[in-house]
Amino acid sequence: MANNDAVLSAVGPRLRDLRAGKGLTLADLSASTGISPSTLSRLESGGRKPTLELLLPLARAYDVRLDDLVGVPGPADPRVLGKPVTRHGRTYIPLTQRPGGVRAYKVVLPPAQAAPGPGEQQSHEGHEWMYVLDGRLRLLLGEHDIVLRPGEAAEFDTRTPHAFACADGQPAEVLVLFGPQGEQVHLRARPRRAGSAAQA
Repeated sequence: MANNDAVLSAVGPRLRDLRAGKGLTLADLSASTGISPSTLSRLESGGRKPTLELLLPLARAYDVRLDDLVGVPGPADPRVLGKPVTRHGRTYIPLTQRPGGVRAYKVVLPPAQAAPGPGEQQSHEGHEWMYVLDGRLRLLLGEHDIVLRPGEAAEFDTRTPHAFACADGQPAEVLVLFGPQGEQVHLRARPRRAGSAAQA
């Protein structure tokens, strides 16, 4: 019990330091979390015990993990240990493990069975960035038909219809940054019908 009390008593100063570091007033934080300024003040001073209901919106507002707010030590091993995911013949290797926000993946694309066509382009909310590590990548972006080589990068608004695949009969490896919606389209969407070679 004493250890739990020590952890909880450290939450208030940590919250105060986070708010000061971001230059926010109690009123600013109240507007973004829905927690009253007086409750926020009591949390920071130790007059109010932190609860999950209060800490969750604060973690979102400060863009930190809940564990960071309560001082739970992180894992001893900093390596990203996420398992590769295979979708539509492509292997997505996670390079980040923090939940939410932008996610980084190394994508291994198999040799293209067929070049992506305009009908295979998809669009969704968000932004995407990609960097070719190896091979040649064909990117259809709206009316543009671009071939990216190793060392070249592309960045675009994903509301523009887009699709990508290998540009030739060789596999390609690409670093990609996805926003949450882009990640869902690429990794969680249902497989497309046979004959659709490219996923947006």
